[in-house]
Amino acid sequence: QVQLVESGGGLVQPGGSLRLSCTASGIFFSAYAMDWYRQAPGKQRELVAGITSSSSTNYADSVKGRFTISRDNGKNTVYLQMNSLKPDDTTVYYCKMRRNLASWWGQGTQVIVSS
Repeated sequence: QVQLVESGGGLVQPGGSLRLSCTASGIFFSAYAMDWYRQAPGKQRELVAGITSSSSTNYADSVKGRFTISRDNGKNTVYLQMNSLKPDDTTVYYCKMRRNLASWWGQGTQVIVSS
């Protein structure tokens, strides 16, 4: 059974940093692309960053230069390093694993950026 478990969310002041983690089990992790999404209440889920199985990355314009996605295949984990956080980054962050037409989602982790 495939499982994705996120961690690392929390409360941080504007300008601060957090690192989110998403660990997968029950699957050959390195073969899958991994994405981080976020969804604010009443809004559509948006792609924040993605990393392919060959570690090519892409980012939403709103986070370029501030967020970094990376993966450690030995730990079955994808990370999202978030720096220079803004109040607008406050929301629930989800990781997604995908390959071809198959995909799985984690349960989400809350990030709150507030003074």
